[in-house]
Amino acid sequence: MTHAGVERAAGGIPSQEEVQRQLEAILSSPEFRLPERARRFLEFVVTETLSGRRDYLKAFTIARAVFGRNENFDAQQDPCVRIEAGRLRRELEHYYLTAGTADRIVITVPRGGYVPVFDVRQDIEPAEVLQAGQSSPVSAYGEHQANPPEAPVHRKSRYWFYTGSAIVIAFSAAAVFQYARSFNAGHDMSSAAGNRPTIVVERFESASDGTIASDISQGITDEIIEKLVPFNDIVVVAALPRNTDGQASSDSVYALQGSVRLENSTLRSTARLVRRADGAVIWANNYDADMKVQGILKTQTSLADEIATAVARPFGVMFQTDTVTIAGSNDAFACILSYYSYRSEMTVEAHEVAKSCLQGALDNRPADSSVAAFLSLTYLDEFRFPYQLNTKPTAGTLGIAKDLAERAVRLDPKNARAQQALMLADFFGDDPIGALRAGEAAYESNPNDTEVAGEYGLRLSMSGHWDRGCELISEAVGKNAGPRGYYEVGMALCAFMRGDNQAAELWSRMSDLNYNPMHRLVLVSILGSLGKTADAKEQLDWIEARSPALIPNVRREVVRRLARTEDQERFFAGLEAAGLPVQNSEASKN
Repeated sequence: MTHAGVERAAGGIPSQEEVQRQLEAILSSPEFRLPERARRFLEFVVTETLSGRRDYLKAFTIARAVFGRNENFDAQQDPCVRIEAGRLRRELEHYYLTAGTADRIVITVPRGGYVPVFDVRQDIEPAEVLQAGQSSPVSAYGEHQANPPEAPVHRKSRYWFYTGSAIVIAFSAAAVFQYARSFNAGHDMSSAAGNRPTIVVERFESASDGTIASDISQGITDEIIEKLVPFNDIVVVAALPRNTDGQASSDSVYALQGSVRLENSTLRSTARLVRRADGAVIWANNYDADMKVQGILKTQTSLADEIATAVARPFGVMFQTDTVTIAGSNDAFACILSYYSYRSEMTVEAHEVAKSCLQGALDNRPADSSVAAFLSLTYLDEFRFPYQLNTKPTAGTLGIAKDLAERAVRLDPKNARAQQALMLADFFGDDPIGALRAGEAAYESNPNDTEVAGEYGLRLSMSGHWDRGCELISEAVGKNAGPRGYYEVGMALCAFMRGDNQAAELWSRMSDLNYNPMHRLVLVSILGSLGKTADAKEQLDWIEARSPALIPNVRREVVRRLARTEDQERFFAGLEAAGLPVQNSEASKN
C-alpha cells in the first residue's frame, strides 16, 4: 500500500519473518543500549503492526500496555510515551550506524506517530544506510502516519508557496547578517577557539526542482548557522579554515551536510555530521514537517532548532566523539571535555582530574569565559553532589564558585554556560531571585542548550514555579539531555508534586539511581506515598550502606533544594510513610 505520488522503497517489502528476526537482532545487540521498558516499547509496536493493529498504536494504548498506566492517562500531562519514543528513535539510529550497518532489514519509527516502518535495502553503501532506511515512507503493514494522502494543488496553495518563498529570501538575508554579527562578536578564532571543534555548515542541497525548495534550503542553512553560534563549545565557520600553508585543514573539523525535498506541503529534510579527517558519518537523522500547519518560516526554525540541538548539545555526539582524541592534550577544550567525562562517570577521581585540568587551563587562558564557567561548575558540584563525591562543602568553596561564575559572566555576558554557573551559585547561596534571573539570561542566550534548559527548569520547579519549570525539564529530556538518566529525576518530582505518584515512580526508576544518592531519596518519598514500604526499605538500605552521611542531613538537603514549605512537607510526608523519620533539628540550610 502506498500513497499517491510516493514511490515504493527500492529494496521492496520485507516478510513478517524477516522483520521478526531483525527485531530479535536489534534487541540482542550490545549497541542497542536502552533499558527493558524501551525494549518492550519497540517489541510492542513492531508486534502490533505485524498483527495488523497499527491503527491502535496511540500514546494511550502504549502507555497502558508498556508503561502500566491506568485509564486516566493523559498524554498532555504525562509525556512518557513521547519522550521514550524519541529515545527509541535515537537508539535505532545509533544501532544502524554501528552494529546494523550491514543489516538488510531496517526498522524505524518515524516522527509524527508510533507506527514502525520496515524497509529492505539492497546494494547500498554503508555511509548511505541510515538515510536510505529512514527516508522511505512505505510499510508492508500500513502507511507513514505523518504523510497525508496527496491532494490537488489549488491556486490558493500555490500563492501561499510563492508568497512564503519571498519571505524566505528576505529572512535568509537577515539571518546571514545576524550570523556575521554574532560570529565577529563572540568567536575570535585566533585567541579563543583553542582546540574547540569547528563545524562547517554546508548549504543544504535542494532535492526538488524549482526556486521554492532552493530558497528554503538556503533559509534552513542560514537558520542552522544562527542556532549553532551561541554554543560556546564549538566554532562555526562558513568555509574551511586554512593552515599556514594555505591548505584546507581537517583537524577537529566537521561538516554539517543535508538536503531538502518538497512533496506538496510536506518538507522532508535529511542531515548528517561528517568528520572530515576520515569521512566518518558520526550522526545522521531525517525530519518531516507539514508547512501548512506551521508555515515556511516556523518550519525552518523548528528544523534548525532540532538539528542544531542534536549536533551541539552538551554530552552529545560532538563531545563523545572527540574525548579520546583530544583529552590527551593540555588544551582548554580538552579540560572542558574532561568535565563532561567526569559528569558522566561521577567519580571522585574524575572530579579531581577535571578540576585540576580546568584550573590549569584558566591559569593559561585567564580571559576564557567558558573555562571559568566550567571550573565554577566543578566547585559547585561539591555542593550538589557531596554524598557521591565525598566532599564537605564550605562557605569558602561556594565563594570561589560564585567568584568564578561572576568572572565568566563579565568576560562574556552572552555565554549561556557562564550564566548557568551563576544561577547555580546563587541558588545554593540562598539567592533565589538572583538564581532565576541568571537562569533566564542563560536560557535567553541559548534556548537550544539542553543543559541550560534542564538546569533552569529544575531551579524554576524547586523554587515553586512548577508549570514552567517542568515544561523546560520535559523539553530537555525530550531532546536527550545528558548525562543519561539525570533529568528524569526532575520529571519524577514534577509528577510527584502534582499528585501523580504512579508516574512519579516510573520516572524515578527511569533515572540513574546510582548517579546521586539524592535520586534514591526522591524514590523513597514516592514509594512511601504509594504505601510501598518494602520497596522503600530496599532503597533506604542502599542509602544507609553507601551514603550513610545523608540520613542525618535529609532535612537540610531537602530544604536547601525545595523553596516552598508545602513542597517540603509533601516530600517529608512521603519519607515518614516510608519509615524514615526526618529530624526537625536540621531545619536550617546551613
